[in-house]
Amino acid sequence: MIWLQREVRLEPRPRGFHLVTREVESALPELERIGVGIANVFVRHTSASLTLNENASPDVRRDFRTWFDQAVPDGAPYWSHTLEGPDDMPAHVKSSLTGSSLTIPVSDGRLALGTWQGIYLCEHRDSGGARSLLLTAWGEEP
Repeated sequence: MIWLQREVRLEPRPRGFHLVTREVESALPELERIGVGIANVFVRHTSASLTLNENASPDVRRDFRTWFDQAVPDGAPYWSHTLEGPDDMPAHVKSSLTGSSLTIPVSDGRLALGTWQGIYLCEHRDSGGARSLLLTAWGEEP
């Protein structure tokens, strides 16, 4: 049994949905040692999240942002938690909708993603800053 764990610091990104699959894969080169296993990707923030979706068309990422920003608006009069700005509480709600972690199968030393699947960092704040991911993978050698 092999266990791997690594923290990855992602550079600050603007509000939106950003593909980070390559950054995750390159942070765990030892993944090639796992024949069959599981990888967990966890974002260590409450105003950013992760999701797995379409990795080819940038329109999908724009449409996600449009829907989220309309469904959970900044500065709505019903928000009480506003000390950190009008985008803070909406960011917490958005991150709860998508979630803080992904569990992905590992097969033959690679993340077993579908043909059109990619890992998104969902940045829900205008200036969220650098984000930290904790990557944990485990499994059996081939």
